[in-house]
Amino acid sequence: MRAPDLPPTRGTLAWLLQLAYTTVHLTRQNSLQNHAAATAFYFLLSATPLLLLLSYALRLLGHIAENSVPASILMAALYSQLHLDTLTELGFIPRQAQLAAGGVSLLTLLLSSRGLVNAVGGAFRVIFPDQQKRNIVISWVLPLIILPILFLVMGLAALAQTTLSFLAQYDFIGIGSARLLQGLNSLSGFAMMWALLFTAYWRMPRRPPRARHAARFALGATLSLGLLFILFRAFFKLENYHSLYGALGGVVFTLIGGFFAFLLLYVWAQALYAYGKTDITALEKLFLRSSGVGASKLESYVFADSARLLEKYGEIHPAGHTLIKEGDDSKTAYFLYAGHAAVHKQTASGPRRLSVLDEGQLFGEMAYLLGEKRTASIVAETEITVLALPPAILEELMRHSAPLSRRIIGTLCQRLEHMNVAGQAPATGETTRKT
Repeated sequence: MRAPDLPPTRGTLAWLLQLAYTTVHLTRQNSLQNHAAATAFYFLLSATPLLLLLSYALRLLGHIAENSVPASILMAALYSQLHLDTLTELGFIPRQAQLAAGGVSLLTLLLSSRGLVNAVGGAFRVIFPDQQKRNIVISWVLPLIILPILFLVMGLAALAQTTLSFLAQYDFIGIGSARLLQGLNSLSGFAMMWALLFTAYWRMPRRPPRARHAARFALGATLSLGLLFILFRAFFKLENYHSLYGALGGVVFTLIGGFFAFLLLYVWAQALYAYGKTDITALEKLFLRSSGVGASKLESYVFADSARLLEKYGEIHPAGHTLIKEGDDSKTAYFLYAGHAAVHKQTASGPRRLSVLDEGQLFGEMAYLLGEKRTASIVAETEITVLALPPAILEELMRHSAPLSRRIIGTLCQRLEHMNVAGQAPATGETTRKT
């Protein structure tokens, strides 16, 4: 056996195109835009009580600021940097909030926290399909506490950034020192967001991906969210939504921002899942194309290059080589990429040649599917190039592709029929699975 001599390939570009195609296809198939919209709605439910609590906290801070210089500086920083006067005038922050309202808001926050986390969990179950069940503590207790803690940590980071910006603007601690502290605070905020996404991508799937893969895709998602935030600040103004939608402007603004943010989060999660399925999709397209199943022009272009599959799974054997020996316990399946092979079986009268395998045929899968030893030998009649598929890959292929599963079942039926016609069916009383 030797490795195939590979033609020039597009290398990384071909792989990236296939990854992007698989991601987009799965995103549309799983309707992630609907999941993002539902999650944005629960995010709005969580943001509303936070604004009521913020209004109450501002009133409390105002009372403290009457006798405290640091509280006065913090109060001035919040109003200056966050434009709280403008937000209050627009109706985004209520002018009055009583203690009772703050208590109701806290309760609403806890309940909406569960809804938001469950919405995210539902999207992840679609992106990373699995039938395992989670522990009841994780399912019921964690959603009630994770969002308040998350908002508290993010709020403290935003509060530190706001205060530092105010101090730098009025030269309380020096511009250089303030900028250094702002930079460190921004890096800590970025690291916090990355750590949050990394934890979600790594631990939320019920079959966790490798940590290094989750870390890379979490980094991409964090950078994308940062870019989204910059674009929103540059092109989307709350005042414009208020003038267009009136009192509902803040609601619309929050929904739109939340929708795009969660859509990015889900698309990167889908890309992480597609990262482990790109080979499976490429193999599926190759097998179906060889059987005459039509493909769109885009699919034909994206999956035209098979060299990467040959490099990973390809084997070349000379004429006369026995690829599969009757009676062996091996479970590897093969796809005949180039050349011709013959099927041989031992009979009472000696070896018998049953059929010929041509290019584009999948064979050797019965040993795995039926859990039996090899029932025939496969001998190369010419030099052959095959793709060797371990049982795990074959299982993923059948789970991933209904058309391919139907093709494999059809092939098994044809072989059973051919063996019966050829007089090689098992004797009466024996199972007909041995073909």
